[in-house]
Amino acid sequence: MGIIGTIFIGLIVGLIARFLKPGDDSMGWILTILLGIGGSLVATYGGQALGIYRAGEGAGFIGAVVGAIILLVVVGLIRRK
Repeated sequence: MGIIGTIFIGLIVGLIARFLKPGDDSMGWILTILLGIGGSLVATYGGQALGIYRAGEGAGFIGAVVGAIILLVVVGLIRRK
């Protein structure tokens, strides 16, 4: 999957992560989607570089959702301080 496909999946992942992450987020939808794209990029290319999964596997999508949730939590903690 190319970079455009990864970004598109990141848009979807950002929305899913927003719904799955518990708590009230004061950040807007655009920031959530950007964090989803970031989580998707990091999880996709990081997971492939570490040999956890190959391109096109379902584990990449799950990894992207987990990466986006982690980014949402980290940004939420930073913005509170």
